[in-house]
Amino acid sequence: MAWMRFFAVAGAALLLGCDAVGAETQTGTAAQSRAVAAIRAAAIPIRSAPNDYDRLIASAAGANRILLGESTHGTHEFYRERARISHRLVREGGVNAIAIEGDWSPTYRVNLYVRGLGRDRSAREALRGYTRFPYWMWPNTDFAAFVDQLRAHNLTLPVNQRVGLYGMDVYDLYEAADFVVERLGSFDPTAGKRARAQYRCFARYGRNTHTYGEYVRRERDTCREEAAAVLAEIRRIPRPAGAEAAEAHFGATRAAFSVVAAEEYFRTVYAGDNAWNVRDQRMAETVEDIAAHAERLTGRSGKVVLWSHNTHSGDARATFAARQGELNLGQLMKQRHGNRAYLIGFFTHSGTVLAGAEWDQPGRVFNLRPALPESYAGLFHRTGLPAFMLLLHGNRPLSQALPPMLERAVGVVYVPATERQSHYFEAVLPEQFDAAIYFDRSQAVRQL
Repeated sequence: MAWMRFFAVAGAALLLGCDAVGAETQTGTAAQSRAVAAIRAAAIPIRSAPNDYDRLIASAAGANRILLGESTHGTHEFYRERARISHRLVREGGVNAIAIEGDWSPTYRVNLYVRGLGRDRSAREALRGYTRFPYWMWPNTDFAAFVDQLRAHNLTLPVNQRVGLYGMDVYDLYEAADFVVERLGSFDPTAGKRARAQYRCFARYGRNTHTYGEYVRRERDTCREEAAAVLAEIRRIPRPAGAEAAEAHFGATRAAFSVVAAEEYFRTVYAGDNAWNVRDQRMAETVEDIAAHAERLTGRSGKVVLWSHNTHSGDARATFAARQGELNLGQLMKQRHGNRAYLIGFFTHSGTVLAGAEWDQPGRVFNLRPALPESYAGLFHRTGLPAFMLLLHGNRPLSQALPPMLERAVGVVYVPATERQSHYFEAVLPEQFDAAIYFDRSQAVRQL
């Protein structure tokens, strides 16, 4: 799976030369001491106080795409603080949609819940739609609390002003096809039957994307045209009036797009081409459609908060990925929106993390090894500060004091035995992010 590109053994080939990177990015004691002094001078403490993020909210005030990263997919503090920031941006910053690094179908179930629609009676129940690995990434206690809090806020608002919560990832093929057939049939039965007939192309692969990818790699016989035909037909259906009907139409349209994106992604993966770029380009398209939909519903400019890994949320042009010919979501948002895209990275030095030992294995709590001294988290650790934020955008003295260094990326798989090769890459932090948030010790997220 390409998800492991930055953070597991399967992605280690992309990190060849990491030892050389370490040699290149190590700086002298004097330079590091200057960097530590600059960080301490600029650091804004995070104390779990209501005003922790006042300056961040002010710094991002003009942004319409705010990307909240994470250096692991299994850290409690990252989920908790992204929730705190997101709620403030919803209440004070005009944000009218949230997009997460999750699949469309299960996340749309959560969207219905936060909007006060659907049949689920609790966040825990709404999160049961996430049935595939990684089992903890969204069904966890921190995200459940965020979902309940967002719902409580929404229920104080008119229906057309409620904040949506959507998935932007590309792995959702068969479930999204089921979603399209069911939802499309509810407002256009004839179109629903045609969609079912088109999607039968995928049925012969046993609802298995691996089987589909292997087959199309060998035979070059794909379901690409059938998936595209369904999406084209839904787009021809006039958008209905009324907030709930418009939301249902949007849900079916984006589910059909998810089928198109998933087919392209798995076809590309098994062809050996650059599936990472396909994934992030399709996520970016989804975000732009979410923003346009939020604007139509609310009558206000579409303003979206995005939750994804640092490897998606930062600007890839400031990392080793650019040399690999790779782009990412943060880069695409910067290219489209300039300074109206605001990128925030999250980092930690040590503690515990929830991850799988291998792909498709149950998550377990690992001890997170202390960050390498030649990494940004290692540098932050030298400050002696337990938790802080750096506003990098516009702070030239701080940016000049921070040298190119390594960054750690732990995704859904953690391999401590080969951590240097599997989980570190080179980056230039002030060019990658507009702000950085750091916790010296962190703990594993708790799955539901």
